[in-house]
Amino acid sequence: MRLASTHATVQRIWTVHLRPQTGGPALACPRCTPGPVLPAASARSAALTHLARHARADVLPGHLRTCQCRTRGCHWHPRHRGCAGPVLLALTCDRSGRVWRLADACAACAAAMSHTAVVPSTLLAAGRAQPVARTPDAARNSPPFGPAEQRRVREMLTYLAAALPRFSSPAARLLALQCALRADRHGQIRLPHGFLRGMRLHGRAELWLELEHAGWLHPSGGRRSPLQAQLLDAAVLHQTPGRTARIRAAQWALHPTPLAISPALPSALRLASLALAAHSTAGAGGGEPDVLTRQCGQPLQQLEDLLDQLVRARLVSSWHHHHDSDEIRWELSAHSPHGEDTARSESLSRQPGSSP
Repeated sequence: MRLASTHATVQRIWTVHLRPQTGGPALACPRCTPGPVLPAASARSAALTHLARHARADVLPGHLRTCQCRTRGCHWHPRHRGCAGPVLLALTCDRSGRVWRLADACAACAAAMSHTAVVPSTLLAAGRAQPVARTPDAARNSPPFGPAEQRRVREMLTYLAAALPRFSSPAARLLALQCALRADRHGQIRLPHGFLRGMRLHGRAELWLELEHAGWLHPSGGRRSPLQAQLLDAAVLHQTPGRTARIRAAQWALHPTPLAISPALPSALRLASLALAAHSTAGAGGGEPDVLTRQCGQPLQQLEDLLDQLVRARLVSSWHHHHDSDEIRWELSAHSPHGEDTARSESLSRQPGSSP
């Protein structure tokens, strides 16, 4: 006797098109009525927000989710060894940035897709995070930074790899990471000038303009301190856990244990170091080249050059690209005196090929 399923079939594939029109692109979704014409600067954010809304509405227990790529014959990527790993939400855009797809896919298929990033589950919470009451000693009694902060930074780097344009500079990506993790539940950001000086990003008005042009945030504080901005990426507004935990992750990103990253390093090297630290355990780590290049915003050849520079800076003792498994592996160096790191970093910052 056949047992009837108690769960309605839920299609876990959502696609939106940004169709050029006079006055700006229009968002088209096969499941929804045609949308209004959008300002070009906010079209990307609107597409991501629309996809996130569908994913929240069509929620499905984890044990019922299946790899949609596999059910369609795995036409979304080149041939690989087969489905494997947990089912994740994969965000894919075409080269023109006009077609966006969000779908359930196994880890193996998601890794094989081009122009794809995994959307962290923390960005698709059912609702806005509720403020959590804190005692005066909450921050003092918090445990040291650990895997939770590292995981949140890794997930946010993965999300920003898809949410920001591919040409976004390393410095803009570092700034976007801090903004995303430090924003309140309304998307408001307040960054003191002293904080930006510590990151060596003070006075870099072009970075805010870059993120504004991408439709990701809107500066609203002028030259006042603290500098204020409003996030336009609605998906980031629904993050879990609460803001306290996210600020701890933002702090870890500034000093990602066990790497001692000096602010004197060029932004490209700092971002690469952060990506390595986010993918490392017990002094060693590894990752797929496509994942690392997307998170660092660099082509593979430039990423390999950055790894060589990190070896010369003694932040990484060695690295190797294993072509058989298509994975980059590295060993982190032991701690070195901070003064030597700073001097070495300043020397690197003057080398040609180190982007600011």
